Amino acid sequence: MKLLLDENLSRRLVPLLQGDFPGSIHVSAVDMLRTPDPQIWDYAKANDFTIITKDDDFLAIAQRNGSPPKLIMVELGNCTNVELAARLKASAAELAEFASNTKAGIIKLV
Repeated sequence: MKLLLDENLSRRLVPLLQGDFPGSIHVSAVDMLRTPDPQIWDYAKANDFTIITKDDDFLAIAQRNGSPPKLIMVELGNCTNVELAARLKASAAELAEFASNTKAGIIKLV
C-alpha cells in the first residue's frame, strides 16, 4: 500500500514509513501543497495511492465519490512523527486487510 500524506501531516514521516509502506510520498513531493482536496483525491486515484490525512474534508469527498482511492483518517490527536509512524507500523496488517477489502473505503486510525 502506497500512502499519499496530506499536507497536514509532516513530510518527515515519509522516510519513517518506507519500510512498511514503500512508494509512499508527501503531497509536497508532487508539488501539491495548498492544492484543493478534490485534486489530491484525483491524483491519488490516478496513481494508486491511499490518502492519509487529519482533514475531515476528505470524508465528504469519500462519501460522495466512493473509492478508490482509499482513505486513512488519523484521529490520534497531538503526537510526534515517531509515534504516528509506530502506530501505522503496528497497524500494517490491519491496513493491508483494509487495502484488499473491496467494500471498505475509509478506515480511522485512533
